[in-house]
Amino acid sequence: MALGVLVDANVLYSRTLRDWLFLLKLRSDAAMFTVYATEDIIAEVLYRLRRDNPDRPGRFIAGIHDRIVANIDDRITDFQIDGSYQGDDPDDAHVHAAAVASGARILLTDDSGFTDLPDEEIEQLPYEIHTCDSFFVLVDDVAPTVVSDVATEQHAYWTSKPNAIDVVTALERAGCPAFANRVRGHMSSLGSD
Repeated sequence: MALGVLVDANVLYSRTLRDWLFLLKLRSDAAMFTVYATEDIIAEVLYRLRRDNPDRPGRFIAGIHDRIVANIDDRITDFQIDGSYQGDDPDDAHVHAAAVASGARILLTDDSGFTDLPDEEIEQLPYEIHTCDSFFVLVDDVAPTVVSDVATEQHAYWTSKPNAIDVVTALERAGCPAFANRVRGHMSSLGSD
């Protein structure tokens, strides 16, 4: 049975992280994990994209919205913010509430409001917290062939683009150094270093 993964806005905001997440899911036929999000999470992504790209045309934001919506497996709409989130940032309460309501096994986030919670609080949560780096390494542990296939695909796509950085560097810059090292190993074994 596939793990349910609620994805936070900071993951979906990053093109590198978003592409890897969706490609890993698709290449595994969603057998390993399925992706959940909420309207709030998607709205936060779009707000940040517009704020950081004020001169981009509307189709830029709309295109990212459409790709996110096309690749999530479930849109979580029925959740209550009940005060059970113990973190310091009240803006994270809706993410916690959605993770609980969805029955997600994993909350995928690089938000320190979750990742820096004390261990005793993390242990009380009904879901695991993973950063993209730890989650992608976990995927590689379970399905290295899938990761290798996506790495090959990403390498081919990005090397055809002018001024593009290599996939390993992109992953390192996106905060995934351990996974970048795994991808480097896959690329070396394929002779695509």
